[in-house]
Amino acid sequence: MNDGAGWRSVDPMKQLILILALTLGTAHAAEAACYADYKAKRESPLRLHYGVAEIGDGACTKAAARRALTPRLAAEGWALLNVVSVFDASGLEERKASAGPNYLRY
Repeated sequence: MNDGAGWRSVDPMKQLILILALTLGTAHAAEAACYADYKAKRESPLRLHYGVAEIGDGACTKAAARRALTPRLAAEGWALLNVVSVFDASGLEERKASAGPNYLRY
């Protein structure tokens, strides 16, 4: 039954737990962003490119980046050569100029 009390009817300890859970969940989501810089090639004629891509939520590892990038690049005719590194959003700006048109493209 809703008596219109809203939050006032919730035990203060439960309020604290709910607020902490929401705060921690939001902080975790902000940290979850994962990016990778990589090198790829295309044959006939040989072309190479360096790029930066968002890997998404999950394990932020080179192996996870390879699994995510291989099909994305292959769909456009590129073959992944290697994942240079994985990093969080703080490493994006320093790689933007080097990646050029392949910055967050794939």
